[in-house]
Amino acid sequence: MGKESSVMKQYHVKCIKINKISTMKLNRLHVFLAAGLFLTFSFAYGQADKQSLSAKMVINADLGKDVISRHIYGHFSEHLGHCIYGGYWVGEDSEIPNTNGIRNDVVEALKKINIPNLRWPGGCFADEYHWMDGIGPRSERPKMVNTHWGGVTEDNSFGTHEFLELCRQLNTEPYICGNVGSGTVEEMSKWVEYINFDGISPMAEMRKKNGQEKPWGVKYWAVGNENWGCGGNMTPEFYADQYRRYATFCRNYGGNNLLKVAGGANVDDYNWTEVLMKKIPHWQMWGLSLHHYTTDWWNKGPATGFPESRYFDVLDRCLKIEKVLDRHINIMDKYDPEKRVALVFDEWGTWYDVEPGTNPGFLFQQNTIRDALVAGISLNYMNQRCDRIKMANIAQTINVLQALIFTKDDKMLLTPTYHVFDMYKVHQDATLLPVNVLQNSYYEYEKSKLPALSVSASKDKNGAVHLTITNLHPSKKLTLNAEIRGSNGSSLNGMLLTAETMDACNTFENPEHVKPVKFNGATLKNNILTAELPAKSVVMIEIKQ
Repeated sequence: MGKESSVMKQYHVKCIKINKISTMKLNRLHVFLAAGLFLTFSFAYGQADKQSLSAKMVINADLGKDVISRHIYGHFSEHLGHCIYGGYWVGEDSEIPNTNGIRNDVVEALKKINIPNLRWPGGCFADEYHWMDGIGPRSERPKMVNTHWGGVTEDNSFGTHEFLELCRQLNTEPYICGNVGSGTVEEMSKWVEYINFDGISPMAEMRKKNGQEKPWGVKYWAVGNENWGCGGNMTPEFYADQYRRYATFCRNYGGNNLLKVAGGANVDDYNWTEVLMKKIPHWQMWGLSLHHYTTDWWNKGPATGFPESRYFDVLDRCLKIEKVLDRHINIMDKYDPEKRVALVFDEWGTWYDVEPGTNPGFLFQQNTIRDALVAGISLNYMNQRCDRIKMANIAQTINVLQALIFTKDDKMLLTPTYHVFDMYKVHQDATLLPVNVLQNSYYEYEKSKLPALSVSASKDKNGAVHLTITNLHPSKKLTLNAEIRGSNGSSLNGMLLTAETMDACNTFENPEHVKPVKFNGATLKNNILTAELPAKSVVMIEIKQ
């Protein structure tokens, strides 16, 4: 074609300008649309991320009948690591403030949570412990090797008298575990006589010579420990016969009625429970024990620095323990529908890899908000099954496994688990209240999910209603709506335990990093309780008339 005419040139220029303007407008429109969509998605995502979970329930405050035994809130202290030595016991000559060799700070802390009972001397240690080595002048006591826990030498400076002095200072019930694995019937029989007989006998005279005029009157007595494993690798049939033999010679002296506990099953060994319930006369045992830890034996994982997958896994394992206990309870119900034999859950808690640089045999692990949630879930469940579960003992009290207290020289700190026991002490000897969860929310991780809410409720002798609640979700709050029937409560109090990360813990450099604070997230109107539970939290709410 030839050259454009002037008219065509003008038309062409105008078209270019129009196209440029149209393109600019179109680009701007795309930008605005994209920005709008981004803001819309961002807002929706943000709302979804911040949106709380929700749950509804009804609490019948006038229908309770079963009493939550205070002994569910018991503790366990074994000759293991620094639980006894450096934990409770420092000796009279220590510069650490003590009373008769027992640390004052530890006693004060445990008295604050109303510790109801203390299990001792083990554990696996119990079935290699010979009690006569731990009495008399300490300088004359024979030493022994702790073959189970680190191969260390025990000097036996903490024995029967020291333990029962500790229980006196704590104002708690001693729960002694006798030696069936390597001991004799005579040895156990004489230990009961030494402790409980108020009369003239060789054992009573020996006790008086060692400085204790009157008997202690110990009630709770375990006949062996883990006799399916470290306590002798016995079959249930053999142990049942041994229990009957040993228990026969554990006498009641004076007005003291010995409450004997048979060594029960490991985790899901339902046959062990079946055989013992069938072969041991129910009048001969007050309780049947059970041991179950929240752990994967082949891959325990670290106590801190874990990913969300391990957070989820531990809580999942904790909740699955409830089903295991229910099956043992069903077997007990079959043979004992009157529920005369108590289930004694006398070893429970978390078990992780030891802290780097510590003795593997000492089982020292950190304690985080994750452990606090495990404690909250577990205690809520045990409260709910208080018709059968009459005693439990978390493992262990000081410096070992899911400890409540850490000590280091003259320093002491309280762990998140300690704070849960402090918050939950309101349930001790209170009446369990029926709770009907109408709607629960779930914590979903990958292709699995857990109920986010765990709860138990009770009413104390003064009529106050107490709720203990956990929200397991690590990042979302939970809005709880609860109708409180049969109560005219008007005032609320509460405590909250939470943390900013899943592995938040207390250290000697920062001993109060995780601690309870006053809970202000609840309202009560017309007997309807509304509470906003933060992520990964344990909450206690008190409703008074």
